[in-house]
Amino acid sequence: MSSAQQRIRGRSTRKRVAIGVLAAVIGSPALVACGSDSGITINVYYGPEENFQSVVDNCNTQAHGAYKIVYNKLPRDADGQRQQMVRRLAASDDALDILGLDVTWVPEFAKAGWLKPWTGANEQAAKQDVIEGPLKTAMYDGKLYAATKNTNVQLLWYDDRITPTPPATFDDMIKQAQDLKAKGSKRYQILFTGAQYEGLVVFYNTLTASSNGHLLSDDGTKVVMDQGAVSALALLKRISTSGVTSPALTSAQEQQVQLGFQNADGAGAFELNWPFVYASMQSAAKDDPAMKESLQHMKWARYPSAVPGVPSKVTIGGFNLAVSAYSKHPEESFKAALCLRSKDSQKFSAIKDGVPPTLRSLYTDDTPLDASKPANADDNPSMATAYPMKADILSAVEQSAVRPLTPIYQNASTVTSKLLSPPQDIDPQGTANELREQLQLALDSKGVLP
Repeated sequence: MSSAQQRIRGRSTRKRVAIGVLAAVIGSPALVACGSDSGITINVYYGPEENFQSVVDNCNTQAHGAYKIVYNKLPRDADGQRQQMVRRLAASDDALDILGLDVTWVPEFAKAGWLKPWTGANEQAAKQDVIEGPLKTAMYDGKLYAATKNTNVQLLWYDDRITPTPPATFDDMIKQAQDLKAKGSKRYQILFTGAQYEGLVVFYNTLTASSNGHLLSDDGTKVVMDQGAVSALALLKRISTSGVTSPALTSAQEQQVQLGFQNADGAGAFELNWPFVYASMQSAAKDDPAMKESLQHMKWARYPSAVPGVPSKVTIGGFNLAVSAYSKHPEESFKAALCLRSKDSQKFSAIKDGVPPTLRSLYTDDTPLDASKPANADDNPSMATAYPMKADILSAVEQSAVRPLTPIYQNASTVTSKLLSPPQDIDPQGTANELREQLQLALDSKGVLP
C-alpha cells in the first residue's frame, strides 16, 4: 500500500482538541516565539498530515531556541513524495534535514548513501519501546537508518447482524459469503484492494507471509518464491473467482473498498482494510441515524488464517523519520526527529490523525490526551476511545509481516502488481514462474529508480 493510502484519516469528531492540549500532554510551557535563538533551521519533509504542524510547534517549544523545525509538506501521493526527495537528494541538496519515509523506502535511501545511521544514545532512544515489526522497517543491512513515527495494519471488518462470528480462515470467509449470496442477502461480498497498484501487492504479501512463504530472502538479495508464495497465488485466485467479490474488484482501492462496506447500498459483508474505516464510519454517523445504528454493529477481528490453525501475518505500513546524509545540522536533526516521534507526539498523532503508534506502551495507555482535564470521547479523547480496536491492532502488529526490505522494492512492486492483475486470471504455478523471473531481473538492475 502506498504511503498516502496507508495514512489513516477521518478523526473529525476529535478535531476540536486545541493545539494547547499537546502542550499540556508534553508538559511544556507556553509556546515560544517562532524564531530560533541559534539561527539553526531544521527542515522536515513529510507528507500532508492535518495536525503534524501542532507536533512541530510543540517540539520547537521543547527546543528552547536551540533550533527551529520547519514543516515542508510533500505532495499527497506517495510517488510524488518519493520523487521530490529522490531528485533533491541525488543532487546532494543540503536543505533537507529530516525525511518522512514510507516504510518501503528506507533500504533504497540507505543503499544510495542518502541517510545517516542512528548510533549511540540516539539509536537507543529511537529503539526504546518500539514493536519489533515496525522497528524492522527502519533498519537496513543491520543498521538503524530511521526512527519509527507510526505504523499501520489491516483488520477484518464485518457487521454482526449479517455475520455474528468472524471467519477463522479465508476458506471459512468464502463459504460464509457464498451462503449469504445463496440465501439472497444483499450484503455478501468480500471486499479487498484488487486494483493494479500497491494495495494488491500488500494483500498478496499478506497471503504469502500467512502461508509461511517468501517472495525474497530476508536480506532482500535473492528471489525465493517458495511453495508458500505459490499457495498464496492459488488463494488469491480462489477468492477472486469464488463469485463473492465485487464486479469492480479490479478497480478497487482503499476508498472504494470502504464505501462498498459503509454505504447503505453497498454489498460488502466482509472488508479487509486499514483502521481509518472506523473513523470514517464515525464521521458519517454523526448526522445519519441509520449509519449510527450500523456503527454499533461494525465489528473487527484479526485477518483470517490462510493456513488453518496458523495465525495470519498481515503486512504493516507506516512512516519513519530519517536524517539526511547532507544535513548541515545532523546533531540537531536527530534531536528534532526524536521529539517528532516521541511517546507524547505519537499519542497526539494517533488520536488526532489516526496513525497507530509504534510504541508498545501506548496501547495500554488509557489516560486522556490532556491528563489535567476529565476524559471525554470528543473533546479530550484517549487511546481507548480513539482505538476501541487497539488490542487487535497491537496483536496484528506484533505478529506482522513486512514487505521485502530491498533497495529495489519500487521495481519489485511494479512488476508484482502487473503480474497479479487481474487476480482472476492468475495461474498459480505459471504466475509464480513469471514472478520469479521478473523479480530476478529487478534485483539485477542497477541504481535507484528516478
